[in-house]
Amino acid sequence: MLFTPVNHARHVEKALSGPADAVILDLEDAVAVDEKAAARRTLAGLLQGSQGWRPAVFIRVNALSTEFAHADLDIAVNHGVAGILLPKVESSGQIAAADWLIGQLEVERGLEANSVELLPLIETAAGVTRIDEIAAASPRIRRLTFGAGDFTLDTNMEWAPANEGVLWARVRTVIASRAASLAAPVDTVYPDLPDRQGFEAEARQARRLGFAGKLCLHPDQVAIANEVFTPSAGEVAEANRILEAFERAVAGGSASIQLEGRFIDYPIAERARRVIESRRQAFKGEEAAV
Repeated sequence: MLFTPVNHARHVEKALSGPADAVILDLEDAVAVDEKAAARRTLAGLLQGSQGWRPAVFIRVNALSTEFAHADLDIAVNHGVAGILLPKVESSGQIAAADWLIGQLEVERGLEANSVELLPLIETAAGVTRIDEIAAASPRIRRLTFGAGDFTLDTNMEWAPANEGVLWARVRTVIASRAASLAAPVDTVYPDLPDRQGFEAEARQARRLGFAGKLCLHPDQVAIANEVFTPSAGEVAEANRILEAFERAVAGGSASIQLEGRFIDYPIAERARRVIESRRQAFKGEEAAV
């Protein structure tokens, strides 16, 4: 998911024509306070005739605690918008308020009920503390995402890849997502833009932790994230080999086998199926190369 400031036309055009799965048009941190109203007008213009966008388009509105949130949502809930990224979520009550307003706007604009996704951005100590109630607070929540920048500011932690507190909060986001039967969450941004190796290392860690993707600050990061989170042809070939061996064993009455010294049972077979499905989804339903 690639952030781009809504009031920078060249950046928006590049993002919408690039390889990101989703583009987040930003009304919050990327827009100065004095420019908020102008950015909303720009967004309204962008949303006219937006039906042909290939990446899913999300709008990051300002937090509900600000004076800008209502006007942001009034513009953002519209045709062509896949979802709302709601920052600094700290309670189920905030989700309920946003959900009600989005629902009213869906009716007003002739949109299908619950068609606009609500993506909570967990980025404070209060948000992490209440993450379970937040995750279960609305049917329009399909996944969570975590933001390390504001989280470390709020908690007085250091924003660094090796920070144990940030790692704990990221793991907490994955566990809360699974407990609420949500899709796997999206991991935090990586702020050091020239550090491609650092971004890749954190993305690979995020995949191992159970995240499904990464928030990106620059188009160069998107290609790395796509490579990391899309299973390779080799991984799919190995997954197919595991499944074929396991299914032969099950047909013969055994649900646990060894394949070249590796133990295979139902959980391992299920993970192999997920690898195959993940690559299939990445290629928009095309047959995965093996």
